[in-house]
Amino acid sequence: MNFQLVVAIIKSDMTDKVIKAGKSAGAPGATVLPARGTGIKEAKTFFGMDLDIASDVVLFLVEERLVKIVQDTINLSGSFDNPGTGISFSLPIANVQGLREQIPLFEKHIADQKDDDS
Repeated sequence: MNFQLVVAIIKSDMTDKVIKAGKSAGAPGATVLPARGTGIKEAKTFFGMDLDIASDVVLFLVEERLVKIVQDTINLSGSFDNPGTGISFSLPIANVQGLREQIPLFEKHIADQKDDDS
């Protein structure tokens, strides 16, 4: 099996919703990392203190045939079409170890996806 890492950078208040959506689309789980960053617009300040809204980086390790459905599902649940709500992208992964128990879950979701396409 080949894997990809789906990365979503989102506002912290959307984290649980995005994880639930990713799991419903075939991701067996997720890793959440707290984050800070900057974008096109500068952060608002109050007396010199930044009023950044907390962000999270959510990582989903998925079998490559599930990447599109997982990414489309999290993009929809996180309303990523609206400016400033979040972004997602995927990266190829090599040499994955420690997923023996998750392989049957990936295979089931891939089979279910093929059945839905029929």
